[in-house]
Order: sequence, then C-alpha cells, then structure tokens
Amino acid sequence: MILAGGKGTRLYELTRKDAKPAVHFGGKYRIIDYALSNCAHSGIDTVGVLAQYESISLSRYIGNGEKWGLNGIRSSTVTIAPRQTDSGSNWFIGTADAIYQNLEFIDSYNPENVLILSGDHIYRMDYAQMLETHLENNADLTISVIEVTLEEAKRFGILSADEDGRITAFVEKPAEPKSTLASMGIYIFNYKVLREALVNDAADENSDHDFGKNIIPTLLANNNRLFVHRFEGYWKDVGTIDSLWEANMDLINMMDEDFYASDKNYFRLFSEDTNSVPQYIGKKAKVTNSIVNQGAIILGQVDGSIISNEVFIEVGAVVKDSVIMPGVTVGRNAYVNKAIVANDLALPNDSRYNEEGEKVLLIHEGVVQ
Repeated sequence: MILAGGKGTRLYELTRKDAKPAVHFGGKYRIIDYALSNCAHSGIDTVGVLAQYESISLSRYIGNGEKWGLNGIRSSTVTIAPRQTDSGSNWFIGTADAIYQNLEFIDSYNPENVLILSGDHIYRMDYAQMLETHLENNADLTISVIEVTLEEAKRFGILSADEDGRITAFVEKPAEPKSTLASMGIYIFNYKVLREALVNDAADENSDHDFGKNIIPTLLANNNRLFVHRFEGYWKDVGTIDSLWEANMDLINMMDEDFYASDKNYFRLFSEDTNSVPQYIGKKAKVTNSIVNQGAIILGQVDGSIISNEVFIEVGAVVKDSVIMPGVTVGRNAYVNKAIVANDLALPNDSRYNEEGEKVLLIHEGVVQ
C-alpha cells in the first residue's frame, strides 16, 4: 500500500496541479516511480496506491501499472481515492486512517503481511530483504531505518533498538533526540496485528490516526514484537524545494558511480515514455556533467543540470546547477543559476535568475519564490 495523497505545500507551485508523488524528477521520471519500481523489482504483484490531493492526474499517470510491469494476469495496481460509502464520505485524516478506510480492499487479498510505503521518497530498495528480516524475527511490525545526524533527527520518527534489533523506544519528531536511528516510513505489518490496531485506533476520538504518532507507540506499549530493518544506501525525502533540488543534483553525481549500470536490473527505474524526438545538442552548444532527456534542444550552455523532455535552451543561454522541468524554454542570452524552473515556462531573452546563487530559487509563472 503506497501512501500517495500528499499535497506537498512546501513545494509551492510544483504541486498546484499535481500531487507530490507525481512531481517530475531527474529529467525523465516522477517521484512515485521509485516506490513502484522498487515494488516491481521486489517481486510484489499487488499494489494499492492511496491518492487524495489531485488524484485525477496521479491516477492517469499510474494507469493500470503497465509502466512498472504490475498489470499482468497475476498482478494488479489499483489507485484508490476517498469515496462515499454507507457510513459517509470522508477524506483520509492521517496515514493510519488512509489504510483503515481501505481494509476491505486489503481483506479481499487475505494477506499474511502488508508493506506500507510513502510515494514521495527517492531511494532504491529490495523489499524482499526487509521481508526476510520481518519473518526471521517473527515480527508484528518491522520498520526500515537509517542513521541520520542529530540535527536531522528532529524531523523524523526516532527509535532505539537492542542488539537483536528489537525496538525499545519510539518518539515522533522529538525536540531533543536521544538516538539518530530514523524511521524511513517503510513498514511491514503482520496483517492481523495491523487490522486490529487500525480498528482500535479508528474508535479513539483523541487519536491523530497516524502511524508515527499513534499506531507505533501503541503497539510498543502493548509489548508487540517491533523490529528494525537497517537500510544502507541513498534515501531522500523530497518535501521541500531545497531537498528536491539536492536530490536532483545527487542524481547527477551518482551517474559516476555506475548508478544506472545496464547489468544491474535492480537499479533500473521504470517510468513513462514520452515518445519524444531524440535530444539535439547544437554545434556551438556546450553541455557538461548534466542529465538531458529526449526531446530537449540545447543551443546554449548547460552545466551540472537536469534537462527534462521538450526543453529548449536557446542560443547564448546559460543554465547552471539547475533543474529544468518539461516544456520549458530558456530564451536567448538568459542566465539561470541554482534554480528549479516549473513546467512549461518561457523565460524571456536576456533575463537573469539567481546570479548570486546563495539559495535555491523556484521559478514559476513569472513569480520567484
């Protein structure tokens, strides 16, 4: 079950018409491609995507799961939005409530375990390895964790675990963290345990109906078997303009680390093919250390940047350390530095953006954030 209903308000205009998981990333992809590709590589054949904000555009993109090979005879991908029932019509209140409102969908598959993910993180992971950890520990809940800095720990659910990996303490976004072991928001639940916990939580009028605030602390207090699965690899929550820009820049840097090696199917990302014409780089153009997608035409200079499909960089234009979303035109002699340029904009000739480059700049519909 992929939680993909977030509005992503800290991404400003990038999510005005798209849910955060549907935001473009890396020149070719959408953010949710990571979670769905991970599912495909992990041998998961049934996926429910819980949509809420701007669910139509997200549903249209996901379709029947064909892009990720999750549409076979014995596999399926279903996009689920809040719906009206005999008991009423409600938006998902919290992460736990989103799953609770869809227990009937999960019941129809009668699973032993349920994997719950967020649709707005950048990472590669084999969930089958996490399931092995879960089964070996006979766990009621397994949480995938990473080590973070003490300062970063204030933004996460922070836990402590003993030498066997059993969780001994959990605090959601602590003001004074006592550990640097952070939850990635990736859970494998024994379904019977999960179902009972969600039903009890739904009956609690004082609950926020959230996994981190309510479900996990309650299970821990009840002495359920909660364990960690330690993840070692790249992981990024792209909830802000700065973190989205940083993740795109990281993607460029990881190209030198054989991140997309053709013989490593595990690392392949599946996405939509835009059926664009081949990219074109002009005779006097200069492109260095950049990712350029199909359909892009570059006649100017690009350095350390992500260039999406159908982008046009005109003669004399300079794009440096920036993320250019699909359909953008950068006019003649324009200068763009350390910026994210939203979809389908036309930046005027001779315009200058963020020459000092002290902070990441978001450019959208003529407004600078």
